[in-house]
Amino acid sequence: MDRLGFSRALAKSGKKEHVIAELVNQVQLFENFLTNKQSVSLENASALDILEYTESMNLAASKNNLRAIALYYHFLGNIPLAQTASRLREQRIAGTRKAPNLGEFRGFDPEAINRLKMYGIRDAEQMLQAGSNPAHRKKLSTGSGIEEEDILELVKLSDLARIPGVKGIRARLYYDAGIDTLDKLAGWEPEALRLYLVEFIEKTGFEGAAPLPKEVVNTVNDAKRLPRLVEY
Repeated sequence: MDRLGFSRALAKSGKKEHVIAELVNQVQLFENFLTNKQSVSLENASALDILEYTESMNLAASKNNLRAIALYYHFLGNIPLAQTASRLREQRIAGTRKAPNLGEFRGFDPEAINRLKMYGIRDAEQMLQAGSNPAHRKKLSTGSGIEEEDILELVKLSDLARIPGVKGIRARLYYDAGIDTLDKLAGWEPEALRLYLVEFIEKTGFEGAAPLPKEVVNTVNDAKRLPRLVEY
């Protein structure tokens, strides 16, 4: 493990000393697991190794360790393994985080929400599963009588709501401001995004506050790391 290089990279990204120490320690635990398992190095590990390590831990520990592992493989430039760790972490988090009900998305037709309930679609997670690609959205539109563009709107809101801290009102703010996909959100510089949202709220009278600086940094970073579940 390249402790020094990883620590320097974390410091450069703004991590505090105690956070760096914890992240390095968590990667060390994964390295110990690989060594004890079959003398595999961090550089030669596979996605299966990460999965087996995840399954060997409890839920809380795995979420923290997977974050460190993802950061380490990003540092190494091994994007596939970094994405594997991030995806597994997201799955673990999703298992403990309640998806918002569709009715929490401000400004959407309640009648359409009720029609979707008849199809067993009540929350954001179910909406993503039902509308993950154009063919699914078309089928759902035909069956429910809801316009495809309205279904797509709910899918986009549901996708934004996967970001920790982004629920009904915040998802609606990003959507109405034209930042309606994870890719668009990930492309922003955090402070520029915050200022843009402040201006948007002032101009439109949107009933809600702009995210704080730390929140918007986390939001952009989360948008970058989340696995893409929707086809447009």
